[in-house]
Amino acid sequence: MRSSVLAVASAVVLFATAASAANAQDYVRADCRDTVAASPAYDSPEHARWYKRFWTGDCEKLNFCFPGSPNWNDIVGKLLVKGGPSERAVLLPKACRLGRLIGLEWSRDKKIRKIDTGDLRTFKSMLEASGDALRGVERVEAAAQGKLKR
Repeated sequence: MRSSVLAVASAVVLFATAASAANAQDYVRADCRDTVAASPAYDSPEHARWYKRFWTGDCEKLNFCFPGSPNWNDIVGKLLVKGGPSERAVLLPKACRLGRLIGLEWSRDKKIRKIDTGDLRTFKSMLEASGDALRGVERVEAAAQGKLKR
């Protein structure tokens, strides 16, 4: 009897954990979720809210936040249009991983982050100026990685 109660309790905990992880990033574009599925380690609840802002433009419970665009969900959509159907299979996961990389760092506390809002503007300009969406993503990724190494 006791082992069946423990088994049921374990199953409930496992299900709750899985459901929580699945919903943790429901604000990320559906076609990016598998690529960024691992639940990130946030420094604080505010870090998590700024990360959501990065993806969605939603400023829920954030001071000094400007809602709307640009946000990474929109940027990925524009990149996919720019790249066209022939590049989608390669471009989509790269753009999604790039969003995770940049977003997790930008959303950290100002005192410790290595990517700031000015960098986001620069990255966005780089993506827009590139005639090739895939090459633009690769250039921005290299620039972001360079910032993180400092």
